[in-house]
Amino acid sequence: QGTRDHPPAQAALRDRLLGAVVSCFKRHGAAAIDTPVLELRETLMGKYGEDAKLIYELQDQGGELLALRYDLTVPFARYLAMNKVTNMKRYHVAKVYRRDNPATTRGRYREFYQCDFDIAGQFDPMIPDAECLKIVHEILSDLQLGDFVIKVNDRRILNGVFAVCGVPESKFIPACSTVDKLDKMPWKEVRSEMVGEKGLSPEAADRIGEYVQLHGGLDLIERLLQDPQLSQNKLAKEGLGDMKLLFEYLTLFGITGKISFDLSLARGLDYYTGVIFEAVLLQQENEHVEEPVSVGSVAGGGRYDGLVGMFDPKGRKVPCVGVSIGIERIFSILEQRLKASGEKLRTTETQVLVATPQKHLLAARLKLISELWDAGIKAEMLYKKDPKLLKQLQYCEDTGIPLAAIVGEQELADGVVKLRDVATRQEV
Repeated sequence: QGTRDHPPAQAALRDRLLGAVVSCFKRHGAAAIDTPVLELRETLMGKYGEDAKLIYELQDQGGELLALRYDLTVPFARYLAMNKVTNMKRYHVAKVYRRDNPATTRGRYREFYQCDFDIAGQFDPMIPDAECLKIVHEILSDLQLGDFVIKVNDRRILNGVFAVCGVPESKFIPACSTVDKLDKMPWKEVRSEMVGEKGLSPEAADRIGEYVQLHGGLDLIERLLQDPQLSQNKLAKEGLGDMKLLFEYLTLFGITGKISFDLSLARGLDYYTGVIFEAVLLQQENEHVEEPVSVGSVAGGGRYDGLVGMFDPKGRKVPCVGVSIGIERIFSILEQRLKASGEKLRTTETQVLVATPQKHLLAARLKLISELWDAGIKAEMLYKKDPKLLKQLQYCEDTGIPLAAIVGEQELADGVVKLRDVATRQEV
């Protein structure tokens, strides 16, 4: 349940997609790493907030309590701490596991790919963070998925908002995971969950509501820096100062048109400490709707400065910021598109089919195809001693092979090969 096989057409599409993402990561100078699919159970516990119940735990096999990795960020932090690495720019594309209730139609599985890019190390504020947003912008533009918006917020601003609204610190994280649902349900329901389930006072909830429904750009940041309550809060002030800096860098990258500073963005994970962001695809279903509806998140990430320290025996911290591209959701969107367009995707890369027009020419085919393979050319032939020429050409049409190399009696006598362009039927 919640897993799937990829037939050739899907595997080919997925490779194309991963190729585009990886080439962007490489363009930004990231090195690849890999980690085991198994981690110690204790490595994963306490890092994912309310989602810890989704971790796949394995049976005790001789003294080590293990679990399947839940994401690629925690293993990365463990890797940095174990190997005492203090700065690194890496990408990692691999499968992760979540014991979720699968909603396969929306691209939610129990086993799925993640594509992560992270920058670890002590640098000047917001420069790596800006690059992560630039990467998301590049990938989503490159894949031509339609209109999108990247929402940005900062954990410190959010915690500052909770503090000035009178939320006790012990309730910051539960309040956070409730605010995070604002994109899926109206404020009224979020408010009642805060008061009913999370035990916030109705007054606090109402004051939070005034902030978390705001979104904008530099103008909003300036306005909040002037806000009498928020400007008194050390955390919020720091966060807003950095947010202003971030927007200056994003302006230089020329991408602010797609970026929205959104106070409702919370992201449910516990380990974020600073900037957080999420990219959403927008769907213009019909023209006369003012607000485009979101199709769902296709990328997300943020800054997590405390995670590596949790794995270091001496508690040495390595600041990190990173982004994860939601490849499964993008994949299901591209898949639906391909289906709708009726376009056929090639599942092989064969350049030429070695064919013969008469009987008793298997030897000629085997010799020629061997020569092609040895020269690094992608070639196929039919596994029949005496196939009909029409059958061979039909195979080219069906699988999209562009050329047929034909050797008959005449060609062998003349010492030539006839090369046929399958689509135009021209022969050379």
